[in-house]
Amino acid sequence: MAQIKVYGLRTQLNPVKQRMSEVIHSCVVDAFELPADKKFHRFFPMETEDFIYPEGRTERYTIIEINMFEGRSIEAKKRLIRLLFERLQDQLQIGPQDIEVAILETPQHNWGIRGLPGDELALGYKVNI
Repeated sequence: MAQIKVYGLRTQLNPVKQRMSEVIHSCVVDAFELPADKKFHRFFPMETEDFIYPEGRTERYTIIEINMFEGRSIEAKKRLIRLLFERLQDQLQIGPQDIEVAILETPQHNWGIRGLPGDELALGYKVNI
């Protein structure tokens, strides 16, 4: 399980939302070996006055938060981060200085999905990779 939130300026995020979703998902599938049909993305396009960011960033500045079950190795998480930087630059021309990624891990028992606590779900994929 990985739920992804993406924050950015409305003028920059809205035109690329669909393509960005595809790029992010390809990174998650490759790094975490998730099934291709496990895609949970939410976009938060913001007005300029609501999205304050530091100097050295451009209007393309994007924050990606990944909420997921704990259990992935440090190597798998670093692979995901590297893939995001690489593919977002190559495919959407968003430079690394304009991307921030936060991975938030939660024990499976703290999730409720399809009427069950997360640790009681029968997943069709591995979490501990």
